[in-house]
Amino acid sequence: MSVCIVCSAGGHLSEALAATEKLSGERYYVTFDEPHVRERLKGEEVYYVVDPHVSPILYMKNAFQSLLLFIRKRPRVVISNGAGIALATCVYAKLAGAKLIFIETGARVTTPSRTGKLVYRFADLFIVQWRPLLKHYPKAVYGGPLL
Repeated sequence: MSVCIVCSAGGHLSEALAATEKLSGERYYVTFDEPHVRERLKGEEVYYVVDPHVSPILYMKNAFQSLLLFIRKRPRVVISNGAGIALATCVYAKLAGAKLIFIETGARVTTPSRTGKLVYRFADLFIVQWRPLLKHYPKAVYGGPLL
C-alpha cells in the first residue's frame, strides 16, 4: 500500500517525520526543494513541488504538479500536517477514494490553520496536537504534541 506524506519544509517536516517514523511499507514524501530538506530526507523517495503560497499562479502550478504525481503514484493513504502545499493533494486523495489523515500543526494551539479549516470537512481522520483546538474541530481526535 502506497502512502503519500505531504508537508511544507521546516517544522511541518519535523512533525511529519515524527508522526510517520514507525510507518513501514511503501511511502514517499512531497515537499519543497530546499537543501535542509534534501539532507533530512536522504535515502527516502521524495518529490518536490513549488511553494504555492506566494501567488495564485504558483498555486495552480502546485496543483498541476501534485495532480500529475498523484496520478503516477496512486497512493492509498495521504498523511499531511499542512500547510498550503498539501491542499491539492488532500483534495485529490478524497476524489480518488484514498484515505486522508490530517494532523493540525503543533504551531496551532488555540486557533485553526487555513489548511486545517478546509481539510477538516473531508478528512477521514483529523488529529489535533492541542486540546483547545477540539472546540474548533469537534470530530477531531486529540493525539498530543508530536515534538
